[in-house]
Amino acid sequence: MSENVRLELTGPLAVVTLANPDRRNAQTPATWRELAGIGRSLPGDVRAVVLRGEGTSFSAGLDRRLFPGGGGVPGEAALTDLAAQDAAGLDAAIASFQEAFTWWRRPDLVSIAAVQGHAVGAGFQLALACDLRVCADDVQFSMAETSLGLVPDLAGTKPLVDLVGYARALEICVTGRRIGAAEAAALGIATSVVPRADLDAAATDLAKALTAAPRDAVVETKALLQGAASRSYDEQRAAEREAQARRLKDLLGAGE
Repeated sequence: MSENVRLELTGPLAVVTLANPDRRNAQTPATWRELAGIGRSLPGDVRAVVLRGEGTSFSAGLDRRLFPGGGGVPGEAALTDLAAQDAAGLDAAIASFQEAFTWWRRPDLVSIAAVQGHAVGAGFQLALACDLRVCADDVQFSMAETSLGLVPDLAGTKPLVDLVGYARALEICVTGRRIGAAEAAALGIATSVVPRADLDAAATDLAKALTAAPRDAVVETKALLQGAASRSYDEQRAAEREAQARRLKDLLGAGE
């Protein structure tokens, strides 16, 4: 990993740290390449991933040096360079960025974002990419893209709507306003809120609790819950039966 993203492995727990506190963990395409690479290379025995940001902020979003007049980031395409690409090239570029945000909810893992301070734009979307969010009492979420003339394009709109509903998601995105800890908890964005000093310990404790149950049961349960919104009541009952049949056969050693 680079000096800006760290990965630590302790048995079934992985901790991914955004480690550029001098820039409030602002993100660049290099950040996204590294995060996507972590998702592809995690050992098979990892069951829980904690995503955290070093310093006062979780992530202040896209590095402003990539915006017009920002001075640029060495080796990285600025937004004006992206806009100059043809439709296929631009679509492929954004799709590659999204890879950093899509693996956190895969069925074999449970992911937890430990969020403090600013989680703005891409930072908000990265927190939304995780299954759960443990938030410090100083957290400030903001979806700033629309206010800048852009749209949230890093896979964050679907989980936001799932959490807060269409109308509230529209209001949050279009106004770009800040959401503090109390409101985040009330809306379901924050799974829990803790004092800032307790954030890392709370996220680690939750990760350990989530890995206490047998792995295959957790995988099946997560898949059931992830699919529930797209299934009818009867379809969900059928999915429950099928999942339980697999678990019973596995636990009791029964054949087909």
